[in-house]
Amino acid sequence: MAKRQSVTSIGINPEQERRSRFIKYTIAMVVRVICILLAVVVPLGWLTLVFAIGAIFLPYFAVVLANVEGEKAEDKSPKIQAPTLSISASDFKLPEESDEK
Repeated sequence: MAKRQSVTSIGINPEQERRSRFIKYTIAMVVRVICILLAVVVPLGWLTLVFAIGAIFLPYFAVVLANVEGEKAEDKSPKIQAPTLSISASDFKLPEESDEK
């Protein structure tokens, strides 16, 4: 299989980025389920309150953490910019008409 070419100014592959967010969110939701189970199993006390608060607020933080953008390749390497072309009005001269007909 041929090796793919690399482009320095292109970001992360959308499929890889989606997979990364999915994994982060899944891990956070597993932790939330564990918090819910521990809040039910642990005898009443301050620890139960900690687990209940974790189970309530973890979905918000899971979404925020999953959607945080990581350091992009664009930040590490300079962006490539096309040169700017400028055309002045004098470049559009009409051809000189000759007096001969």
